[in-house]
Amino acid sequence: MNRRRQAAISLSAAVISGMLVYGVYLLQLRQIQLQETVEIVVPKQFIPIGTKLSAEHLRIITLPLTALSPEMITDMKDAIGMETSVPLGGNEPLLRWKVDKYPLLPRNGQSTFQIPREYVKSVSNGIRAGDEVSLYLSNEAEPSRKLYPESIRVAGVKTAANLEIDNPKNPNLMSMANDDKEGMYASRRDANGTIDSINLNLTEDQWLALDSACKGGTTKLIIAFQASSIKGSE
Repeated sequence: MNRRRQAAISLSAAVISGMLVYGVYLLQLRQIQLQETVEIVVPKQFIPIGTKLSAEHLRIITLPLTALSPEMITDMKDAIGMETSVPLGGNEPLLRWKVDKYPLLPRNGQSTFQIPREYVKSVSNGIRAGDEVSLYLSNEAEPSRKLYPESIRVAGVKTAANLEIDNPKNPNLMSMANDDKEGMYASRRDANGTIDSINLNLTEDQWLALDSACKGGTTKLIIAFQASSIKGSE
């Protein structure tokens, strides 16, 4: 009887010891896995340009540590509130150069240019700072054409009194920061003046192409408002 009891106790001790060893192994394995992987932020699905990111747009995935690059955003808090500078693909790593906290400032490789009045044939009255616009060239002797395939960011629009065009009671930039599309639309209806000058964020090559096309005086710019400036995050 004592032998059976001793055998049972020995067997139980062996089982418990084995379970403890296995548990320690699992903990060590988990620790190693955590050390070899890293969490990064990715979009849940396709996100168009000009979208202000919120937690609803994003999720966290893990990658091997060796795949991590300095441009990848690893903290959700660093991404929320940023605006997309380019379209984002679903589940692709969110890179820092693809988002911007201050969209009115020129990005790397860009400068802000005030477009000479004599270069402009027409400019849409609904354009406001922060909008995306398309630029077209108009010449009576040649077919009209689009100057750039990509859209251009507006840094500012001024009245003749050098005031930023907006609705002081309902500023467009405040509505844009709050992702309030109705407010953005309403602010364009009651502006404090008409557009006298416009500032665009351009690369050096973009500015040189624009200046070369218009400085002769026969070719003029048509600056058109893009609806995606308001509807881009829908």
